[in-house]
Amino acid sequence: MAKPMNILVVNSGSSSLKFQLIETSLERIEADSDRCLARGIVERIGGQALINFQATGQAPLKEAAPIRDHRQAVDRVLNWFLNDSKLLGSQGDIAGVGHRVVHGGEKFKKSVALSPEVLRQIEDCIPLAPLHNPANLKGIRATQELLGASMPHVVVFDTAFHTTMPAAAYLYGVPYSMYRRHQIRRYGFHGTSHRYIAYRYRTQLGIPKENVNIISLHLGNGCSACAIKNGNSINTSMGMTPVEGLLMGTRCGDLDPSVVEILMQNEGLSIHEMDSLLNKQSGLLGISGLTGDMRDLLLERRENQDRRASLAIDMFCQRVRRYIGAYLAEMGGAEAIVFTGGIGQNAAEVRAEVCQGLEWFGVELDPEANEALTGEQTGPISRPGCRLPVYVIPTNEELLIARDTVRSILQG
Repeated sequence: MAKPMNILVVNSGSSSLKFQLIETSLERIEADSDRCLARGIVERIGGQALINFQATGQAPLKEAAPIRDHRQAVDRVLNWFLNDSKLLGSQGDIAGVGHRVVHGGEKFKKSVALSPEVLRQIEDCIPLAPLHNPANLKGIRATQELLGASMPHVVVFDTAFHTTMPAAAYLYGVPYSMYRRHQIRRYGFHGTSHRYIAYRYRTQLGIPKENVNIISLHLGNGCSACAIKNGNSINTSMGMTPVEGLLMGTRCGDLDPSVVEILMQNEGLSIHEMDSLLNKQSGLLGISGLTGDMRDLLLERRENQDRRASLAIDMFCQRVRRYIGAYLAEMGGAEAIVFTGGIGQNAAEVRAEVCQGLEWFGVELDPEANEALTGEQTGPISRPGCRLPVYVIPTNEELLIARDTVRSILQG
């Protein structure tokens, strides 16, 4: 058996850097026996940063330290690997780096090895994701500088899984020339998560990819639904940007576009201020006036019967239910509904409320199974034998990024 490879998975944000170190190989992928050796995050890059690193079997490292930029954040991670946790003997023990990149436009339909041309094309997609792609590029450039020219890098795109959507699903009802000139269309996001859910669902049931017909619900601070038919994404709730679709922690979700003009006129908002309102001040936070964290809202409803917290939860569940119904109609039925993400994996109350009213479609939730499943547990939360089963499957985007990186290195 070939020696396992250590893959560094990097998810770089505007002021943060998340990572995992995953031990894997083609044989381990086949046996589903990859191992996460370490994970962590550097937050508030650019000032006094918060550092939280955890190696398997070791005490966590939690500290605050001045971190000037992403290069310094990556350097701190590498130093921890070598000198603190001693997970690695040298930087050469890293076989490759997998990067999450949010937007690949129409160009990238799968993960690709990084090259100067790929880097240029990621830069070309910046107008489509001005908040995300520049941040992703910071992590790419920092790791390239610190790990040297010989280190293989692979890029995994959030949008790639959704490139199988038909034109009828991804086009908007604006003049077609706007699509041709400015690429105005639905791209969808959370694609790596939805791809993982489709993969894990079929391995759990022992069925081929083409038999996967499910509705995947990634519910966290960001939320999206995905209609997966014959193993491919045929529609998803997020659009040209992550603002469209479900109600989220701080994003508004679906909105009459005329509301934007009305609010800008009546409130005297600039384009930048309007964008901030829709992305950072709306959703659960905007409705409740309290928080965008579903855990806190559920607590407020239980302990204080807070009216607006309850309203925010009701709106959240109603919109998820609406997309389930729409996708069941579009797909001609499905074999399962799958919850994932921070809310989907942990909030049994939300799962139960989402499924209320879906009995007509064949959903029969098992209250005890639903309450019991949380965290990293996988399993059904519906009654055995019901027509439309419901599952909880924890997502693992980093694992897919590591696997794509190994395959690219070894198979090209």
